[in-house]
Amino acid sequence: MGSSSSSYAPKTIYLDVDGKVQKYVNCKKLRADVLTLPFFSSSCDRNTAVMMVNPEGALVSIDPTMPTNSPKLCRQLMLAGFLYFFVRLHHLKFSIKFSYCHLPFPHRAFRINELKTEVTNRIAMLEKRVELEGLKVVEIEKCKNELKKLRDEMTSRGGGRVNCPCKYNFSDDGKKVTPRRDVPSYPKYTLSQETIEALKKPTFDVWHWEHNEMLSCLEYMYHDLGLVKEFNMNPITLKRWLLAVQENYRNNPFHNFRHCFCVSQMMYGMIHLCNLQEKLTLTDMGILMTAAVCHDLDHPGYNNTYQINARTELAVRYNDISPLENHHCAVAFQILSLPECNIFANVDPEAFKQIRKAIIALILATDMARHGEILESFKQKVDNFDFTNEEHVTCLKMVLIKCCDISNEVRPTEVAEPWVDCLLEEYFMQSDREKSEGLPVAPFMDRDKVTKPTAQIGFIKFVLIPMFETVMKLFPQIEELMVQPLRDSRDHYEELKQIDDAMTETGNNTSSACTCQLGKLVGISKYEIFLSQEEK
Repeated sequence: MGSSSSSYAPKTIYLDVDGKVQKYVNCKKLRADVLTLPFFSSSCDRNTAVMMVNPEGALVSIDPTMPTNSPKLCRQLMLAGFLYFFVRLHHLKFSIKFSYCHLPFPHRAFRINELKTEVTNRIAMLEKRVELEGLKVVEIEKCKNELKKLRDEMTSRGGGRVNCPCKYNFSDDGKKVTPRRDVPSYPKYTLSQETIEALKKPTFDVWHWEHNEMLSCLEYMYHDLGLVKEFNMNPITLKRWLLAVQENYRNNPFHNFRHCFCVSQMMYGMIHLCNLQEKLTLTDMGILMTAAVCHDLDHPGYNNTYQINARTELAVRYNDISPLENHHCAVAFQILSLPECNIFANVDPEAFKQIRKAIIALILATDMARHGEILESFKQKVDNFDFTNEEHVTCLKMVLIKCCDISNEVRPTEVAEPWVDCLLEEYFMQSDREKSEGLPVAPFMDRDKVTKPTAQIGFIKFVLIPMFETVMKLFPQIEELMVQPLRDSRDHYEELKQIDDAMTETGNNTSSACTCQLGKLVGISKYEIFLSQEEK
């Protein structure tokens, strides 16, 4: 009994109340005393919940058994929910106004900096609380969806029908679709004006950015284009969706999340360069950007030819028809089916059907086996293109995502050339596997036959330049920033091929006559490179 009674003896407690340290002795009257304070009593009744937190932010029970503390380790009092913060914000605004009006001018200027800091800190704290509360909405929505599925299942069973047992879960092979369920924690970057302007251009250097920075750039693009407002997206859902997308790109040499960012940034650049905001709808902008972000989700690093020849699970599932592109679509909408990642959750169901249909069409258009078919269709429309014609606009969007998907050579040489190395590494991995499994090997993937110049020249001359020149008929402004760099890249690789051919013909003992002729052919800079290689 002695120990029990002593624990309820009066003790001294130091509290942080409205930024001031207060001393209390009788803990039993603590709640009543708090609600009589001026800035609490104006907005609270006697049923208001009072919370106490320690310096580490953990809740502390308000009762006579609480341990004593010191002024330096004072606990903080707050009301439950958002009420306390709104009351505090109102009190803070009144304090700012009152203090500012009664200070002489020099002191006002000095005081403003302090007040700005305090207001910024308060706002940051409020934003964090809003994010945490937003999770409750997500969980409620998820429960509703689960209840609806359960209700539908029970209804179907009650009618004597059983769900088909052969439904395939797309996450059974490859990476699991495991989006973050907490508030995304990647740092909040403030993009400089220089970065914002660079993002709009094809010359943007994609190699200088970490994954978190690329996520922030993608997030900025959605806000800047007005897509967040147009589709009434929850900003936290947008963050969570981008994280889920990033986590479902594999670490392939080429088809990885950085490639996803490349394609999306080029799409954002083409939207600005071609003034597409003035010609297409915001829904079209959202379809273009979302298809670009999702177009290679869960790419395994082996192309459609391998999938079909090896009779993989993907090829069997999609009957040899664009197995990879169909899989990218399936994973994209599997992620979007999760309430916490559904950026289109607030879109009308009928409108979402059209958005889904359009995104699928664009991702399927990235299959290079359909390149000739799609480009020919666009060529037939481009001379009399009609932006009010839905068929014309759909064809344009297909060509745009194709341009962005294979646009690396549009970029400066120092940005583009490393991508060639990445692609060849992925090709060689496939050809090595095909050889070991006794499957046909494409010559442009065989490490014993292909070189960097031979891999690029034909692709640039017969695929890239014709496609971009066709788009240039509709948007002449792309010639300087997109078509001309492709022509320069073609010339660059043709010069490299001439050097390779000359070295092959002359061997290690090239005569002086051949070297002089080669110097005239490719110019002094390439000639010097050739001589340095000969010396080695």
